[in-house]
Amino acid sequence: MSRVPKNRRQHLVARLLAEHAVTNQAQLVDLLSADGVDATQATVSRDLDELGAVRVRLPGVDGQVYAIAELPKDQVAPVDHLRRVLGEWVVDIGVSGNLVVVRTPPGSAHVVASALDRTSLDGVLGTVAGDDSLLVVATEEVGGAAVADRLGELAGGGDRS
Repeated sequence: MSRVPKNRRQHLVARLLAEHAVTNQAQLVDLLSADGVDATQATVSRDLDELGAVRVRLPGVDGQVYAIAELPKDQVAPVDHLRRVLGEWVVDIGVSGNLVVVRTPPGSAHVVASALDRTSLDGVLGTVAGDDSLLVVATEEVGGAAVADRLGELAGGGDRS
């Protein structure tokens, strides 16, 4: 049994949820174990949260099962996930008009961009990620300053430039 990188484990979790009617986290831990992956219930809980898993009813299954939306655009992540990602990866936030520039450590911008895209934060049209920074495009109605302030709050009160 081995520990695997988070992205591989989460990919396996998504596959297992698609192939099995998983009704609880302990069952998912057992399925991962059967595939040779060592994971705790707490780890599985975080994975389900980050993957945007929801509990749904299926015909012929007693109780609810975990499911993940098939299309990435339908995978809405909770704001708490965004808060954790921003708190961990955001170094600086700048604004100009309806554009917000978020700086991250090298190689981390895509993580923050993906979390933003999946959270569907009010006022955010979309993101473009580079290596250590991402561009967040705000709606005209909300504006970049308001989006930057919200991102700063979620990141833990970090001041923006």
